[in-house]
Amino acid sequence: MALPLSSLPVEILREVRARKWLVLIAFAVVSFAVLATGFVWPYQYRSEVIIFVDDQNIIGPLMEGSAVTTKISEQTSSARQTLSNRDVVGQLAKDPDIYGPDARNIDDEALEARILALRSNMSVRHVGGSYFSIGYSSESPIEAFRIAQKLGQLFIAESSDRKRSESRSAYNFIDKQVKSYERQLADVEKRLQDFLSENKEGTEGEASSRMNSLKSQLELAEMEKTEVESRVRSLENQLSSIDPTLRQGRTADAFQQRISSMESQLDDLRLRYLDSYPDIVILKEQIAELRKQRQRAIEQGEEGDQVVSGEDVVNPIYQDIRSSLSRTRADLQTLITRINSLNQLIAEQEQRMDRIQENKTQYAEITRDMDVNTQIYNDLLKRRERARVSMHLDIEGQGLNYEIYESAQFPTSPSDMKFSTFAFAGLFLGALAPFGAIAGLLQIDPRVRARQQLEASIGLPVLAEMPPVRTPYEKRRDRLVTVTISVFAVISVVAYIVIAGAALMGVI
Repeated sequence: MALPLSSLPVEILREVRARKWLVLIAFAVVSFAVLATGFVWPYQYRSEVIIFVDDQNIIGPLMEGSAVTTKISEQTSSARQTLSNRDVVGQLAKDPDIYGPDARNIDDEALEARILALRSNMSVRHVGGSYFSIGYSSESPIEAFRIAQKLGQLFIAESSDRKRSESRSAYNFIDKQVKSYERQLADVEKRLQDFLSENKEGTEGEASSRMNSLKSQLELAEMEKTEVESRVRSLENQLSSIDPTLRQGRTADAFQQRISSMESQLDDLRLRYLDSYPDIVILKEQIAELRKQRQRAIEQGEEGDQVVSGEDVVNPIYQDIRSSLSRTRADLQTLITRINSLNQLIAEQEQRMDRIQENKTQYAEITRDMDVNTQIYNDLLKRRERARVSMHLDIEGQGLNYEIYESAQFPTSPSDMKFSTFAFAGLFLGALAPFGAIAGLLQIDPRVRARQQLEASIGLPVLAEMPPVRTPYEKRRDRLVTVTISVFAVISVVAYIVIAGAALMGVI
């Protein structure tokens, strides 16, 4: 069971007091091992040459916008690529000033290894403003110095030749592309002319506007049809509830019954329609007419169920409703005919829109090709003229130039980890190693060392603990051991400091 973290510091100190000799030995072994590593560590020496990019001459402002000027960050990448070129690195690998008079008589395998080492230890970085550095790292300071100096010279020589070659190649390439796009534009213009002469369906906007207009007319016609159908049904219901003839002479109660019946129909219609609805208007007129007839009958002295004789006459209300029904049916038939015509026109318009969509795809493809080719062609024309001016600038030696601002310096100290780092790290790691090792061992030790471990293991509380008891003899012996170990520790630290100091001062 792992030791609780709250008890870990106490147990570490207890183990340190119990194993003082082992702690001292571990401290001495770790610290002197780190110090010995510092003696045998392969230190790297770095030397670099700083290049100044001269792009501020009088030609720059005069040709701004007409010629391409290379940026400093681009020059850093360009310098890295130039110096990594196999021809440049191979020339450097066979330089007798660096590798001796037999440098050119090297075999292929050794040459590849030397080239690989040169590429891996070479570095190019931007150092600010118009400056960048070319550096080389090596275990030999003289080798780092000579190679860095040679790299700066090779870069300036190679970049001058490469600028002329690249500017001429760029101009030739852009000129070929311009001529190619001229042919492509002529072909696309011919395709567009043939397409427009063969397809005359109109534009998508015109077809869509026409379709929206037809659909709007169809919706209005269908709404009118629904209203007219409702009017037909209402008129048919009214016509079925009205007698075709009237007898002049009825009882007053008979008139009242008909009036009450029509008023009920009027109330039902008012629940669904406004008073301007045609059926409501007709019922109002019929009710008014019946009330007049009832009033005349009452004035003539009719009473209760007394019947007034008379002859049958054509009911004018029935005639009006039947005439309205005939006109409404004729209107309904007209609307049906109009709806069928609109549906036919919409179907024809859909076919037209399908044809327009098919043509639209081809037209979009042709115009897209023309737009893209035109943009690229215009851009290439500008670039070709700029490339022409840039080519002449490089030929004349104007524009961007390189100068060695600071020559390579002989390195006097390592550029990576120094011996002083190992010296200070040795004491720190030596003091930390015993404590770390004891803490790790305590976490994997199966023995019970704390009350919490026992309580967690058996599930019962521990009532009391008995502290360790040492005799006076054991205490005197422990003090003697502590003093002895302290003396040896001081001797070890003094010896460590003397050795490290002698190495730092160059005595060793």
